[in-house]
Amino acid sequence: ADLSVEECCDKGVEWANKNRICASLPLISESRECSMTQVQCCRSQLEKQSCSDGVEFANVHEECDSHIAKNATCEAEYFKTCCYCCLLGKAAQVQGQSCEPNPKIGYQCGIVFRTCCGKGQEGIDLSISDYAPKKEPAEISKEELDQEDPYLHDGCRGGGPCSQQCRDTGSSYVCSCFVGYQLQPDGITCEDINECITGTHNCGIGQTCVNTLGSFRCQRDTSCGTGYELTDDSRCKDIDECETGTHNCPPDFICQNTPGSFRCRPKLQCMSGFIQDALGNCIDINECLSTNMPCPAGQICINTDGSFTCQRISPSCGRGYHLNEDGTRCVDVDECSSSNQPCGEGHTCINAPGNYRCECKAGYTFDVISRTCIDINECRRYPGRLCAHKCENTPGSYYCTCTMGFKLSADGRSCEDLNECESNPCSQECANVYGSYQCYCRRGFQLSDIDGISCEDIDECALPTGGHICSFRCVNIPGSFQCTCPSSGYRLAPNARNCQDIDECVAESHNCSFNETCFNIQGGFRCLSLECPENYRKAGDTVRLEKTDTIRCVKSCRPNDVSCLLDPVHTISHTVISLPTFREFTRPEEIIFLRAITPTYPANQADIIFDITEGNLRDSFDIIKRYMDGMTVGVVRQVRPIIGPFHAILKLEMNYVMGGVVSHRNIVNVHIFVSEYWF
Repeated sequence: ADLSVEECCDKGVEWANKNRICASLPLISESRECSMTQVQCCRSQLEKQSCSDGVEFANVHEECDSHIAKNATCEAEYFKTCCYCCLLGKAAQVQGQSCEPNPKIGYQCGIVFRTCCGKGQEGIDLSISDYAPKKEPAEISKEELDQEDPYLHDGCRGGGPCSQQCRDTGSSYVCSCFVGYQLQPDGITCEDINECITGTHNCGIGQTCVNTLGSFRCQRDTSCGTGYELTDDSRCKDIDECETGTHNCPPDFICQNTPGSFRCRPKLQCMSGFIQDALGNCIDINECLSTNMPCPAGQICINTDGSFTCQRISPSCGRGYHLNEDGTRCVDVDECSSSNQPCGEGHTCINAPGNYRCECKAGYTFDVISRTCIDINECRRYPGRLCAHKCENTPGSYYCTCTMGFKLSADGRSCEDLNECESNPCSQECANVYGSYQCYCRRGFQLSDIDGISCEDIDECALPTGGHICSFRCVNIPGSFQCTCPSSGYRLAPNARNCQDIDECVAESHNCSFNETCFNIQGGFRCLSLECPENYRKAGDTVRLEKTDTIRCVKSCRPNDVSCLLDPVHTISHTVISLPTFREFTRPEEIIFLRAITPTYPANQADIIFDITEGNLRDSFDIIKRYMDGMTVGVVRQVRPIIGPFHAILKLEMNYVMGGVVSHRNIVNVHIFVSEYWF
């Protein structure tokens, strides 16, 4: 019959109380849920028992290190954790500190800490079990109960309503699960995660995932075969049939285990010269039939019971024959193998049964006059037909050679091109050509005129066009060149040839103080403290333009300040511009544009006059009036080159004249910085 969850849990707790171990827990039901509950309740009970033992050890011995665990089990870890947490609580009590632990030490450790700190050795109950004797509770008032146990209202006390782990949040509680489990929709119970279904296992090819409580295991797909068994870790282990008694050896035989099988060896051993069959009978060995002949040459082997004998034989041989090494038969004498060469030089000796004959070797011909074999000069006899290039005669043969740049082919006659580049004759690159090779160099190098092999670096900076390669300075390196920029204020452009100005103000790499304004110039920056004069205020933040930085001050008169109101100067602006030194001029270059906004006066009654009042050194600048897009524009032009570096302030005035009187005036102070380098 199916058992309830409570009955399965009770069996697990009962086993833990009795045996203090869960490794050999007998499962009382084939139900997966019952087995999981039984194992989990057994483990939970062991954890409580181990924690209680650790607290008791801390209270008795005032230390934890002298306790020696039998093995590094989870229960031993719980013992040590609860022992340490209790010592921490007792130390806090002695030192007069708060019994509220640091949340980082963990929830379970915090419970032990508070219990040992608040009660000392009294009232520590960390191993609550359904099988522990229950005491009748004494009647205590609510005030006394709160004073006795300040953590009475902890929602997770005694495990709380959670099936596995509980964390008190003050106003409520939060349940969580152990590794291998997931929280159910009710927020309290935990269910095992089937890693085999979710695909979170790590079983390899040839293995099947088998889900277990809180985990999984990998099992082999194929069987181990006869004589082997599958272990829990999916390995094949040899079955010792002799030890398990599954062999079939008769009583007169001894079982001997072998990998995957076994052998039956008879207890009685045969004498020398005999071999034992499968039934234990001794059979004579015929030594004369063995591959290693037992008798010496010239003797015949005769088998005997348990041994053998050798008998000598003596056959007679005719001319041209002799006995073989073992003396059993007559074999031909090879006269041609003797060292005296019976046929002489230039001849070939050909052996025959009981005799031999002499013939001329290949490459020789028989001379009827001298009756000897003489060498044939194949190169002279077949000119131009044997070798592709050159033919060299040798005694009895010839050999072919090739001219320089070629090598002999596999047929020994043809010549094929020799790839000289395989031997790396060039310092850099080599190109094989028919019968020779050609050296060439990589980019940035040129072939030496002396040996035609070495490569020399080309100094690109020294070439006629070298001055135009880099915008600032060219540095030659082996096989190439590098462009550099001035040490400060510039960086190399992405094309690696031009120099770009670094805007220190945008990059915030300047050292201007809080009261100063950073102005970028070509190759550097300037820190200027530009304040508005009395009766003027700054109009907004600094306006960033393409080439200039501008600070604009507008008139701001105090009430009833008549002289201020009558002053025609309405705005005072400060503009910074960077110019190059030694600029070549074919025509004036326009550098500043002053756009005039005409006041609301009747048409054709106001005239706008632009003027340079100060700072025009050596008359390097002028100003002209121009009409653009319906507006009056004052254009400041540079008309002469400036030798720098230096700093000058060019004061410009834009006057609105009506009836011969200046009614409105704007002043622009242009700070001109002439840079040494300009790219």
